[in-house]
Amino acid sequence: QQQQQQQHHPITPPSQSLQHPTTTTPMTSSSTSSTTPLSYKQSTASITSEGLEDFMFDLSRLSIEEKETHGTVVPFEHFDPEEDAKKLRKAMKGLGCDKTTVWKIVAKRSTNQRQRIKLMFKTMYGKDLIKELHGELSLTTNFRSVVLALFRSKAERDAQWVRDAIAGAGTDERCLIDILVTRSNAEIIELRSAYEKFFDRDLENDIKKDTSGHFKRLLVSLLQANRPSNSTPVDAELARKDAEKLYNAGVKRWGTDESTFNVVMCSRSFPQLRATFQEYNKMCKYDIVKSIKREMSGGLKSGMLAIAKCVINEQGYFASRIQKSMKGLGTKDRELIRNIVSRCEVDMVEIKQEFLKLYGKPMSSWIKGDTSGHYESILLCLIGDKD
Repeated sequence: QQQQQQQHHPITPPSQSLQHPTTTTPMTSSSTSSTTPLSYKQSTASITSEGLEDFMFDLSRLSIEEKETHGTVVPFEHFDPEEDAKKLRKAMKGLGCDKTTVWKIVAKRSTNQRQRIKLMFKTMYGKDLIKELHGELSLTTNFRSVVLALFRSKAERDAQWVRDAIAGAGTDERCLIDILVTRSNAEIIELRSAYEKFFDRDLENDIKKDTSGHFKRLLVSLLQANRPSNSTPVDAELARKDAEKLYNAGVKRWGTDESTFNVVMCSRSFPQLRATFQEYNKMCKYDIVKSIKREMSGGLKSGMLAIAKCVINEQGYFASRIQKSMKGLGTKDRELIRNIVSRCEVDMVEIKQEFLKLYGKPMSSWIKGDTSGHYESILLCLIGDKD
């Protein structure tokens, strides 16, 4: 599936790479919860496809604490930006382009290392590497999209994806949700800055113009980058009160008080929300995921579900999104590229593990069945399944 890409110029990358923090969250002295989370050892072999989501987001198996994650792309040990710049220059000289050399360099360097290659290339040859690659890879749209995304800084990458989601006719709500729900406060702040610098526009104003209703309010809330840190101690009493508020705002009443859901879901840390969801399970016959499905619709439903699912099992959420981008006829290449590129340095090791548990086949087998050529090779390399 060929996607049209906008020509663009790189902005100055942030001074340091922003990663999701890995923390262990202590309980406050007011904590009274006696829930004992179970380990994730249950096999999905006998679970039907209809029951996969219930299994994936089953709170009883999950700990409130943040878990350690690992990327499949790590800084290259023997990194030499000058040598990489020379190889890329040679790969683009003459007729055609040596795409194998390109992906073998690009997919095996970290984001910060790629920024140094880009700077060294311009220093050595007086040319913009992004512009050179854009021209050389013009006949391989999806492969080019991956390469160009990898050569952007994390903030520039997100800014480009968000701009593509709201520019022109229609709105890619899924893209907005996936980015704004799963980025840290620092990453959202960097995104807003990059968007303004890159496009000379205000991201919040653009999203307000392109969305409406409670979905718009949800996105604006997330854009404030004001969610408490995951290292904030979990307050069990607040979790109980918030769970009661959610229950009263949804299942217990006729209609839904969306504003109450917005307050709780956007202004609490992920560990705090895990505790809230566990309390919610004690007072409602539906878990939080089923409750949201019953009470909401449209973009708001998708956004609230994304928050709930990421709170419970973020790697499971991305495994599901990657699978859905390849499921059925055709491939949602933009979504596939976005999720692999954005997670390969963060938690792709765990996402692959979740994928295998849920779908019975490795992610690589799906990629091989849905893509081909250099596009297939670079994606497999990014998830650690090709040298």
